Amino acid sequence: MPVRKESLAAAAAGAVALALAAAAVLAAGPRRPSPPTPRILEENVELGGLKVTVWSEASPAAGRQPVLLFSHGFHGCSTQSEFLMDALAADGYLVFAPNHSDATCNGGQARWTDPPEEPFADPQAWSDATFAGRRQDMQTLAAAIASDPSFGPRADFSRLAVAGHSLGGYTVLGLGGAWPSWNLPGVRAVLALSPYDQPFLVHETLGGLAAPVMYQGGTLDLGITPSIEKPDGGYDASPRPKYFAELFGAGHLAWTNLGPLAPRADIVADGVAFLDRYVNGAPAAPVLTQPQPGVFLLRYDSELGDNGNGQRGGRR
Repeated sequence: MPVRKESLAAAAAGAVALALAAAAVLAAGPRRPSPPTPRILEENVELGGLKVTVWSEASPAAGRQPVLLFSHGFHGCSTQSEFLMDALAADGYLVFAPNHSDATCNGGQARWTDPPEEPFADPQAWSDATFAGRRQDMQTLAAAIASDPSFGPRADFSRLAVAGHSLGGYTVLGLGGAWPSWNLPGVRAVLALSPYDQPFLVHETLGGLAAPVMYQGGTLDLGITPSIEKPDGGYDASPRPKYFAELFGAGHLAWTNLGPLAPRADIVADGVAFLDRYVNGAPAAPVLTQPQPGVFLLRYDSELGDNGNGQRGGRR
């Protein structure tokens, strides 16, 4: 008997929900170690009424710094992806990550049993009203940073990027223009890490993205990556410039503190190269057009060229 597409979509979305629930259950558990970055400061502050974790260089270079706003996954929290935030701060970014109302760790008050506003298995039911509180959080945070006496003089909002994981990926795609009513002015790059993109696909709004986008997925990320890489999926539906890196051995939690160590070097290298290119105007790093050993599939369509269905890397 043939399998209905609707059944496949529901199964995939159910896998997403299970993965997110697993993240919530484990959020307060032991973290996998990352190499120490002693020159990075991590601090918890309040900005615009939000609990925010900030990463910055202990001794930054003179002048203003590019700004990156990070949105955590469903039932994650601001500190869920410390290894990546450390790396971005070490590259010179002022990194800000708020706790959204669904946060369950680092002081978040939600419970991991709290359901999403709409079922993940029913992306048709989602609209720009779904998790609109996250849009408000990010807009409030941006305004609070700009007016803050400590961070405002250091923050260069002409070099603004957004990044997010899972439901945070949904959030930043919306801010980048996939929900037109969510548009955050000045965004120069969107880094979408295993993002829940299905609402934008069913509503056909990814064409509204107004900033370059990099999608990252994984060979073990069965709930989300297939939605990005399939024909007419998230990558195909997005305007150029766009990139997609699928990493060997990366499941849905690879971008969090709980993920395996092996994919982290590629998560960081690809993300930093993309952000530096489009936020800082840096020359294109080789990783943007040449898949590294830990990258299963690399696709790009930008001013650097169009590699069509992509190039495959090699296993480590």
